[in-house]
Amino acid sequence: MTSTSASWRELLADQMPPDLAEEIDVYEAQLDLRRAGKIDERVFAETRLRRGVYGQRYDNGHRHDGTAAKELPFPSDGLTKGPDTVWDAPGMMRIKIPYGGVTPEQLDVLADLAEEYSDAILHITTRQDVQLHYVHIDDTPDLMRRLAAVGITTREACGNGVRNVTGCQLAGVCTTEAFDTTAYSDALFRFLLGHPDCQDFGRKFKIAFSGCADEPCGLVRMHDFGAIAQVKNVDGQERRGFEIHVGGGLGTTPYQSKVLYEWLPAEELLPVAQAIGRVFGRLGEKKNRNRARIKFLVAKLGIEEFRRLIDEERAGLTEDPRWTSYLPEVDSFDEEPAREPLALGDDVPSPELARWLESNVYRQRQPGYVVATVALPLGDISSWQTRRLGEIARRYVGDHVRTTVEQNIVLRWVSEADLPALHEELVAIGLGEPGAGSIVDITACPGTDTCKLGISSSRGLAGELRTRLATRAYEMDEAARGLRIKISGCFNSCGQHHAADIGFFGNSRKLDGYTVPHFQVVLGGMWRENAGSYGMAIGAVPSKRIPEVVDTITARFVAERQGEESFQDFIARLGKKELGQMIAELKTIPAHADDPSYYTDWGDAREFTMGDLGVGECAGEVVSSLDLELSGAESISFEAQVAFEDGDLVKADERAYAAMLAAAAVLVRAEYPLIGSDPDQIVNEFRERFYDTKRFFDRFAGGKFARPLFDRHAAGAPAEPGEDDVRYLLEETNLFIDAAHQMEIREAGAQSAAV
Repeated sequence: MTSTSASWRELLADQMPPDLAEEIDVYEAQLDLRRAGKIDERVFAETRLRRGVYGQRYDNGHRHDGTAAKELPFPSDGLTKGPDTVWDAPGMMRIKIPYGGVTPEQLDVLADLAEEYSDAILHITTRQDVQLHYVHIDDTPDLMRRLAAVGITTREACGNGVRNVTGCQLAGVCTTEAFDTTAYSDALFRFLLGHPDCQDFGRKFKIAFSGCADEPCGLVRMHDFGAIAQVKNVDGQERRGFEIHVGGGLGTTPYQSKVLYEWLPAEELLPVAQAIGRVFGRLGEKKNRNRARIKFLVAKLGIEEFRRLIDEERAGLTEDPRWTSYLPEVDSFDEEPAREPLALGDDVPSPELARWLESNVYRQRQPGYVVATVALPLGDISSWQTRRLGEIARRYVGDHVRTTVEQNIVLRWVSEADLPALHEELVAIGLGEPGAGSIVDITACPGTDTCKLGISSSRGLAGELRTRLATRAYEMDEAARGLRIKISGCFNSCGQHHAADIGFFGNSRKLDGYTVPHFQVVLGGMWRENAGSYGMAIGAVPSKRIPEVVDTITARFVAERQGEESFQDFIARLGKKELGQMIAELKTIPAHADDPSYYTDWGDAREFTMGDLGVGECAGEVVSSLDLELSGAESISFEAQVAFEDGDLVKADERAYAAMLAAAAVLVRAEYPLIGSDPDQIVNEFRERFYDTKRFFDRFAGGKFARPLFDRHAAGAPAEPGEDDVRYLLEETNLFIDAAHQMEIREAGAQSAAV
């Protein structure tokens, strides 16, 4: 353990929630074990991913601030994985921001972390998360502790689990919503975080909430699990509930979600989500990652059979008070404005303000208040801008700040009269640009900047298009100006290109032995109606000609649009054949000798190559949930060994016992999820389920390895433990954890043989 980590642990001990503090301690112990070569890399990779820690790419020649990669002290191959080393190259940290809700205090901490551990840039993602790039893995425990001290976690921001729960940034102030979904999304986030029924998925699981069906809101229809708010009259009383969707998703094989329940009472939201997690964990694909999302399971079973399985699973669940304990507190999420609602008046002092008011301001359902969108080009905001934005938020809106799925930030509850002053302050820090939600407001994934799967430069293209469009956006026809452009660096659709009016995803083509960066053109996706439909691919075009594609498509839309025809209807009317012909000429690639610029990508002067691609870490390998959780027990055992070496026999004894107890709890929890943390209950359940049944017995040692847990539990903590006694307990602790691993292997093998 580093002295820096120890100091932060002590300094923030009273500020971190105990559960988060313990999780981070376990993660740091696992990091030390990996450094010492005592944890398999495959298991540790899943461990760090589930704590939001990614490896990243360094081949593109640039970083966020434009510094050349060769000037950075990192190897270009990304990660070094020797038994006596940790990463020499910094990676990426993803930070969960449930439903986008963030406070000025949290913005201050995020700004500090970006400066101290990253490249002073915060990146807002399409799932309302914050990402910090170029973070060294040795710094991740400190970073996690400082986030935990202000109520933020990185747990399950990555890996094969429940990702950040997203929601509409207008929840609670929207003019068309059925009701405010904030409290429900918060409750589901907390309930599923680390839930034992969500630890054995084959792939990630994404959740979204929407307050209404017709707007984009949470983009429910492209999620694994989605909830659209509805109010229903039941026996003469209005009751809150949700239309529940399952099985949506983008990627190489996009699926529209299916309606699981047309109306589900609010009190059933959490238990049904738990039942879905259990069914997905049990029946979802584990070996083939390409078929491991829940959308494939729903498609395979059919929605009727899937619903039957969920109903059956729900009926068998043991009652959990957390299912409804939050409901009496729903009103506590109602927001109080920081300032009085005063009208703006008719006098707008400048054309710049007028444009910003037109595109970036939404009138709340509460009279006198608006939501102001802070547009972030490419989703990036510098640390000093973040800090200043926090100051502005305190002055005008208090804590009412949210990130958005379009990679922006909104300030809620702005008094209309404050808009001119607010805009002036935003302009002063470079955050006052208009065009939010317009053709200029382009969404892009990290692409080849940092992602190992990136093929073409999504950020480079987005930056080029934004620069070109910004100069003439307000001269464009209103219908064209309102189009959405979204870009992904590969087919995985992290930039959500399927749901855009005009979407692009990276690929490549070969010509005369040279590789040419391309983007596939996808047209006619529907952003409204919660991503109501997906666009059609019409062909791949060289990256350098994509700006011409945008010009060609928008010009034809304006020229041939019939009345109030939507872009989706226009694209459908033209049809794929006509659309293909429209861009056919733009697919032409000149010879390398005639125009070598085609053989480089946006923002990168080097000749394009596909040789830099690596193995993506979006979800990690499928690792047994028992293996993963038992590694936590190994971390506690490692802490005990460190304490013993330091001469702290009391702590060594306590941590050794805690490690055995943790391993026993892992086995019990697999069969009894609501076991809790009471040592007596854990030991009794372990004895009944695994010792008395001889399931824990080794064929040579019998039940010997369980005795140290029973003996230490019965005797309690010794006042003055002897050195030899503690050394013995440490050895027995390692044998106990290994026996737990072996039992899991035996039973898994027996199940396979039975099948």
